[in-house]
Amino acid sequence: MTLTALRTAFARGSFAKRELRWLQTRSLATHSSHVAMSPLEPYNPLDYNSQLQSLRRVRGIDKRPLTLTEKILYSHLIHDQDGWTFDGIERGKTILRLRPDRVACHDATATMAILQFISAGLPRVRVPTSVHSDHLIVAEYGAEQDLARASSDHGEVYAFLSSAAKKYGIGYWKAGAGIIHTTILENYAIPGGLMIGTDSHTPNAGGLGMLGIGVGGSDAVDAMAGMPWELVCPKVVGVRLTGELSGWSSSKDIICKLAGILSVSGGKGKVIEFFGPGTQTLGATAMATPCNMSAEVGSTSCLFPYSEAMARYLSATKRGDIAQYANTFKQALLNADPGSDEFYDEVIEIDLSTLEPHINGPFTPDLSHPLSEFKQHVEESSWPSKISYSMVGSCTNSSYEDLEKVYTLVTQAKEAGMHRTKTPFMVSPGSEQIRATAEDSGILETLRDAGAVVLSNSCGPCVGQWDRKDVDIVGAESNSVISSFNRNFTGRHDGNPATHSFVTSPEIATAFAYTGDLKFNPATDSVSFIDESGAPSEFRFTPPAANELPQSFSPGNDLYQAPVLTDTSGYKVDIDENSDRLQLLTPFEPWKDGNAQGMQILIKVAGKCTTDHISPAGPWYKYRGHLENISNNMLLGATNSFLADASSLSMIGKAKNPTNGNVQPVPQVARDLKQAGIRWCIIGDNNYGEGSSREHAALEPRHLGGVAVIAKSFARIHETNLKKQGMFPLTFADPKDYDRIVEGDVITLLDVDGSQLQPGQQFTRATKVMIRMSNPSARILRQALRPFWIAQYILWLFRFSTPAGGILTLSTSSFQRAFRHGEAVANQASLSQVQQSFHSNERRDPCHGHHGSGFWK
Repeated sequence: MTLTALRTAFARGSFAKRELRWLQTRSLATHSSHVAMSPLEPYNPLDYNSQLQSLRRVRGIDKRPLTLTEKILYSHLIHDQDGWTFDGIERGKTILRLRPDRVACHDATATMAILQFISAGLPRVRVPTSVHSDHLIVAEYGAEQDLARASSDHGEVYAFLSSAAKKYGIGYWKAGAGIIHTTILENYAIPGGLMIGTDSHTPNAGGLGMLGIGVGGSDAVDAMAGMPWELVCPKVVGVRLTGELSGWSSSKDIICKLAGILSVSGGKGKVIEFFGPGTQTLGATAMATPCNMSAEVGSTSCLFPYSEAMARYLSATKRGDIAQYANTFKQALLNADPGSDEFYDEVIEIDLSTLEPHINGPFTPDLSHPLSEFKQHVEESSWPSKISYSMVGSCTNSSYEDLEKVYTLVTQAKEAGMHRTKTPFMVSPGSEQIRATAEDSGILETLRDAGAVVLSNSCGPCVGQWDRKDVDIVGAESNSVISSFNRNFTGRHDGNPATHSFVTSPEIATAFAYTGDLKFNPATDSVSFIDESGAPSEFRFTPPAANELPQSFSPGNDLYQAPVLTDTSGYKVDIDENSDRLQLLTPFEPWKDGNAQGMQILIKVAGKCTTDHISPAGPWYKYRGHLENISNNMLLGATNSFLADASSLSMIGKAKNPTNGNVQPVPQVARDLKQAGIRWCIIGDNNYGEGSSREHAALEPRHLGGVAVIAKSFARIHETNLKKQGMFPLTFADPKDYDRIVEGDVITLLDVDGSQLQPGQQFTRATKVMIRMSNPSARILRQALRPFWIAQYILWLFRFSTPAGGILTLSTSSFQRAFRHGEAVANQASLSQVQQSFHSNERRDPCHGHHGSGFWK
């Protein structure tokens, strides 16, 4: 561009100035090759220059100011020969083809993801990948004993993950290293980056300005293999933060309030993007908290703009070079453009100065209560007011700053003469680094002296890994717990459907531990206790202050296994063929015309049905790598509206078996139908499959002979998982049609056989698939259903129906182009052809046009 052209562009207006800044930035940032994305991967360079160039390749990108979400997504687009035009990208409709900067999995999802990757026969991952052992550790006695038990109980799985990580070039974090999202924030998250993770709380990376998106295992495997990762271009909700937090309010209250505004499904298909002056008042880990819990409103992701606090955190975690590099690009790439707030699909205003502490629950994270109103709500709802447990931890609130706030309150109580909590109290540090630092500073010793059980650096009770003995779980004893967790679905923590779980900030949960009463308000009430002399006494808490960061972090124990960079062809992956924990995957049966005709209704789900209901966790975690065994938990938490007294404990997870007329557990009924050669479907309610990203909730119905799930609406990740496993996720065109389906109906999907669905066909939400229902009374109805199937999904259904999803269509550019456009050549590709083609092109970047990344390119 000539100087005259530059002056002309500059004269066009304020937004045109950004073009000049881009050009200036390109000339300033010449040291990118010296900055690694992570100190753990020095061979993997961070290249903002290439990212910016990729953004500029979108034709017409300079037409208006861009949101931060748009900058990150569009700078990670894969450019083919046709390229992308800004006007051609429509939020909520356009399928973006993206290359993430990295992939992360935890041990409860990595087993199945790696098994799928193994089935592809590829030599190593093509995108930086890490696996984190945090979900299998059961909380009971404390860190040391619980870790020893985990090593004994899950040694086989840990050995599998470790050996697979060595063979396929994956970083592996051993049990006790930390919770996946905390470890990512400390080591891998980068401003302006894009990552996907097989956990719904992957948006936690937004605390460092990285777009983190939760996905199922098949999506992760596609990215690990170097294939384009596809996402419907999300809408963007702008949340303007003004003011500054004070008193008892914390960043947790931002998302607790938002959950009450948006509901558990209000964020579906949307990224929540914080902006405004209030964003500059929060520390990085404080920003990560609302990003993390944004999963509870169903959002695609959540993030904050780059700030000085992010630079401080990067420097504190030995990534000062990234902070220095990011400072050069903070306006061009890492912040929204001025004026972009006009282009949010929705704007929500939150004044941090007036934000009140919130407590959300029970049984759903969007039942939001301001602290000042909570006592009244407890009394009106007859919830058990006695608190049986208070817990601090989880990936949402286990930072050093969180623990220091807890320590401050415990110290206040100790100085007032109350030396121990009234309620059992558990605390989980987020990582080994945080644990070691809190240990060295005396925080953990003080908490133990107050009666706290310090758990391992893992998920524990938050994900149902809690060997609880103080209440009658089998008898469903009613009780209340309060925590700093993110999710509080029925039975999630302990398997007890009568446990009323409330989520709040660490400081509110700690204050409640000293009274054991939900009616207590730490902002206004005193704590009464009997002092050491036996006399009644009382004191008032004051809002806790805490440092954003410690003076320095202690490294703690080294629990990291680095990727092997040398030839690993001779490495073996540890799988015992007789194992009941691990099972190699075999292809599903290919689709046959007529599969969607005459389907029995396995279950008509009533009300909330999360992935916890579809594939419960807790004791079932042990089978996450064994599809046959894990399928025995399918829909054991669901309510079946076809049964009398459907909501009673004895009827949960049951269905009437058409083969014998008995009421039996749902997975047994499904197995009997499969054995009899009878196809079946599931009828779902609103937001079916909300919650975690576990793809087992989609694999299990396919494995047991399911064909379709027909619901009022779906959660984003579960809908994708169903598609990737070759099932039909269909929604009622009219949600009222859900009520017209009655017991005994036989379902046939019309126009979905091979003659109607062809590779290359594009289905949108405007497309209708007809359903015909009939039953013994000769009642026949036709209803319209809305699919959202594109060419790739049709290929998976008809040609590549395997537990590896679309992975058999890997991995060279030619195969990917064929796959994207639904060409017939993709239908004819055998696994051996794909493998041979991959090996012959191993050093070629399969995502032509996108910036490469060092060793992984």
